[in-house]
Order: sequence, then structure tokens, then C-alpha cells
Amino acid sequence: MKHQNHILKGVLFTEKAMAMQESDNRYMLEVAKAANKHEIKKAVEDFFNVTVLAVNTQNQKEKRRVLRNRRTVSGREWKRAIVTLKEGDKIDLL
Repeated sequence: MKHQNHILKGVLFTEKAMAMQESDNRYMLEVAKAANKHEIKKAVEDFFNVTVLAVNTQNQKEKRRVLRNRRTVSGREWKRAIVTLKEGDKIDLL
């Protein structure tokens, strides 16, 4: 796989993601579709200098919708990873 900057696309800031950060020390990241769990773990550990305990991934399918003129458009497919960090480790987001 490519460099860690090509694996990690960004951190997701949703209500669910923020609640997981505060309660379980878990972070949601958008990652490359071709990346596997081992590559994601290594990229997060190298980039943020933390210890990763577990990585869970989810593939998000494209969402189709119909516009007023009956034309259909679709969103993009993407992958997100939920990364569990060791107690005491933290990712500084801002």
C-alpha cells in the first residue's frame, strides 16, 4: 500500500464519533477503500504516535437519489475505520 497520507483521509466529526471519543477512546477516520486493517493500524500509529488496540472497518455504499427532473445521481463509495486506542492515548484533533 501507499504512504500513510494516502491511507488516512480525515477524521470524522459527527455526534456519534464525538460520543465514542469521550466515552470509549475510539476515533472514526475516513480511510482509503483499498486499505486493510493492518495498514490502517500502522498508519495511525505512525502518524499520530499512539498505540492502537483494535481496528474495525465499514464500507459505505453509494447513495442514489432522484432529482426533480427524474435524473438519478449517486454519491461516492467510501470506507471508514473505528480505531480503539490504548488507555491514556489521545489524538489531538484541533
